[in-house]
Amino acid sequence: MEILFITLLFLFCAILLAVELFILPGTSIAGIAAGCCLVAANYIVFDQFGIATGLWVMAASLAVCCLLGYWMVRSKTLEKYSLHKSIDSTAATTEQLSVQPGDEGIAITRLALIGNADIQGKVVEVKSADGFLDEGTPIIVTRVEDAQVIVKKR
Repeated sequence: MEILFITLLFLFCAILLAVELFILPGTSIAGIAAGCCLVAANYIVFDQFGIATGLWVMAASLAVCCLLGYWMVRSKTLEKYSLHKSIDSTAATTEQLSVQPGDEGIAITRLALIGNADIQGKVVEVKSADGFLDEGTPIIVTRVEDAQVIVKKR
């Protein structure tokens, strides 16, 4: 009866590990439960069959876990389930994208590092390179990176 129970615990460990990897990735609930099943199965083997058998079963279970992990990495099994798309869109407005280094304007709001500015009649979100700038301060665009407009005091 103990052997059946131990076998079921190892089987539940494998099923829960598969659930963690393929059905509920990132939640860790099934992974923790799989680890608990593995520890419980090994504990029962030690308790019921002695140290010698317990060490053999523990060594075998660790070897199986290592071989399974190695096989998954080498066979690229997880590659089928991974995300392959990259985000190439931006939340920048057309006004932000049209601003060029050297353009001048005035801060509409206080630039507590980030705020709004009127640059050549366009209201854009800007980031201050000079620290905090008060409302109404004349500014100049120093650079534009990935739709982020960096300004400094003129």
